[in-house]
Amino acid sequence: QVQLVESGGGLLQPGGSLKLSCAASGNIFRVATMAWYRQALGKQRELVAQITSGGNTNYADSVKGRFTISRDNAKNMMYLQMNSLKPEDTAVYYCNRAPPLFPWGQGTQVTVSS
Repeated sequence: QVQLVESGGGLLQPGGSLKLSCAASGNIFRVATMAWYRQALGKQRELVAQITSGGNTNYADSVKGRFTISRDNAKNMMYLQMNSLKPEDTAVYYCNRAPPLFPWGQGTQVTVSS
C-alpha cells in the first residue's frame, strides 16, 4: 500500500517562496499521475497542480504562473515550488494520485500572513 508523507510547510509573509516535498512508498508512484491538493479551513479540498508520469503538468487557475510541480520518479518524490505566495494560499497541502486513490497523508501546513 502506498504511503504518502508531505513536508516543507511553514509560516511566511506574502510574496515569499516555499518548496513542498512528497515522499511516496511503492512502485506504483512511478506510473501514476500525481497531484498536490490543498484544504483551507472550512473549505473543501481542491486540486492545485498535477503531473503525469512523463512530466506533463496542469495547474489550477489560482496558482498558474506562481507554482511549479515536479517529480523525481527514481526517488519516488514529488515537489511543489510555490512563489509569490498570497494569504489565500494558506491551507494544509496534501499529495495523492489524480484522481485520489491512496490513503491521505498528514499534510503540511502553509500559512501566509503578514
